[in-house]
Amino acid sequence: MIKKMTPAEIEFDIPAKNCYRMVIMGSTKVGKTAIISRFLNERFDDQYTPTIEDFHRKFYSIRGDVYQLDILDTSGNHPFPAMRRLSILTGDVFILVFSLDNRDSFQEVQRLKKQILETKSCLKNKTKENTAVPLVICGNKCDRELYREVKDEEIEQLVGGDENCAYFEISAKRNANVDQMFSKLFTMAKLPSEMSPDRHRKVSVQYCDVLHRKSFRNKKLKNGDAYGIVAPFARRPSVQSDLMYIREKAVGGAQSKDRCAIC
Repeated sequence: MIKKMTPAEIEFDIPAKNCYRMVIMGSTKVGKTAIISRFLNERFDDQYTPTIEDFHRKFYSIRGDVYQLDILDTSGNHPFPAMRRLSILTGDVFILVFSLDNRDSFQEVQRLKKQILETKSCLKNKTKENTAVPLVICGNKCDRELYREVKDEEIEQLVGGDENCAYFEISAKRNANVDQMFSKLFTMAKLPSEMSPDRHRKVSVQYCDVLHRKSFRNKKLKNGDAYGIVAPFARRPSVQSDLMYIREKAVGGAQSKDRCAIC
């Protein structure tokens, strides 16, 4: 049997180039948290709870390499503009969500896309970075009988002509097009397709040896397969850590090692 380990015992050396952050943004009540719940747990919760800001972390073992994906579920209100800017600066891939029956939420996505591109452009100018910004826009709640307040041509105008931006109509409730959306996002970001929810095996933290590339003594686990582990009790890094993360990703720290831990 693989030794069962507590979260405090688990620590990994993951190259900074294999650490990424996914940021999900949009107005309140559009389904951001429901999409993340589908991604992490394959579940949907009908009960609405306002999000202030939630942070999650997932580890992958894919073809002998280990990856860390941080997920930032942001507030729809954003009472602190500086924190929203920091969320954008630290983000590597973005999901912008609106509700098909709420025009105001679509207009918020229009503003967010513009802000993300402008903020990232300022960072690139300072660091001479030229990496694109992979971004998916989601029109959620397509399972409902609703009056659509957003026209197709408006969506096409927002998305069209940008090879790093894609659009999906999804239903977090019915899990419609959610896996396809994540697959497209990771493809645009040049990340392993196995990061998508339907492309890897979900295992519990007790099987963390798959991340150490140790022997697969449990016959249920096969070397070479893709595995995903949700980190329990993940905490959002401090502002200082976020600033260091930006520097690592933008200034050239990709070749350095960054010690990552389940916390």
